[in-house]
Amino acid sequence: MLLVDPEYRPAAKVVSLPAEGGGVAAITIVQGKAAAPAAARMIHFSGYDWIVRSSESDHGGEPNSYDPDNAWTDDKGYLHLRMAEHNGHWNCAEVSLNQSLGYGAYRFVVRDNSHLSPSAVLGFFTWDDTRSEGLHNEFDIELSRWGDVKAKNAQYAIQPFYVPENFYRFSTPAGIFTYQVRWNPGSLSFSTFAGASPSSNLKPFNEHQFSSGVPAPASEKVDMDLYDFHHAENPSQPPGEVIIEKFEYSR
Repeated sequence: MLLVDPEYRPAAKVVSLPAEGGGVAAITIVQGKAAAPAAARMIHFSGYDWIVRSSESDHGGEPNSYDPDNAWTDDKGYLHLRMAEHNGHWNCAEVSLNQSLGYGAYRFVVRDNSHLSPSAVLGFFTWDDTRSEGLHNEFDIELSRWGDVKAKNAQYAIQPFYVPENFYRFSTPAGIFTYQVRWNPGSLSFSTFAGASPSSNLKPFNEHQFSSGVPAPASEKVDMDLYDFHHAENPSQPPGEVIIEKFEYSR
């Protein structure tokens, strides 16, 4: 417990309690009791089982709340991810594959997401929770303008994101697109195709390859999420929802 000055603004994420001073007047530490772990909710989508997030996450660089009711499948088997405001707080959506797949091709068929607000982020990425610090075997397909209405609305990335060579931004128009990443030793090849079932001879709408800083498989799993980037700066934006028709994996 911290006693702080009214003007004190804590960091979004810390690894230890701050020291007294600099706006912190007093610190008290009380031993708590561990709560019983909540049962994970699972949904079945595209032939795989996915764990639905119900706890807070800072995958977007700041804490976001996640509501398991914001992720579901419809009668066609399509996955819906929703971001909504409830009791004055934004609640986001995330699902994680319950197994690691490793090298191979990952494909995501996405319905039109042009209706989303500029700060909404639809992400498809790998994440290794067993790594407590540093990189998490992460590479990303992220569909967002990051709050800037004039910015390009998509990017491919590997981590760390702050290295200029580790991300590639581009724009996609409205419509259904298939996003693919082929992960091989020392190589990540990203491509985007128009439509839900691109033929083998169809030229990609956009493509890019990374050949440095490419992670090797470990315990990472595929995640899909929808959250609001710096939501506190956009309190009046409408709720958002996206539909992912299909996820496919092949060696």
